[in-house]
Parts: sequence; C-alpha cells; structure tokens
Amino acid sequence: MKKVTIETPYITLGQFLQFTDVIQSGGMAKWFLAEYLVLVNGEEEDRRGRKLYPGDQVTLSEEDQYIVQAKN
Repeated sequence: MKKVTIETPYITLGQFLQFTDVIQSGGMAKWFLAEYLVLVNGEEEDRRGRKLYPGDQVTLSEEDQYIVQAKN
C-alpha cells in the first residue's frame, strides 16, 4: 500500500487523483470516476469532491492501493 502525505486537513478525491498522477487535469476526474471503479474505505465512490482525511484508504485497482496520511 502506497502512502500519500497531505499538508492540509483533507484533500478531495479529484485532487488526490491528480496528485497521484492518475489523471492529468481536474476536468478528467469526473470522466475517470464514471469509467473506473474507485473505492474509498472499501465503498464505491464516484464524487470527485469527496473529502479524504488522514487514515482513509483509496483503491484504484489491486495494484494501486493508497492510504492518506497527515504530514507530521
């Protein structure tokens, strides 16, 4: 599982996808979420504005699993 460190209290799912280089621009987030299965804490998610907090787990595929963590 890969770790993604954020410096803010939360990050949106759209920002997360850009940050991890899954998509190139924020405009692609809606399309990506409509075309691919994305799980947040084990539940399907299709809202690009979904807030991700430290401790949240994001699964894009069996190989691409992430956990959000706060910068210490």
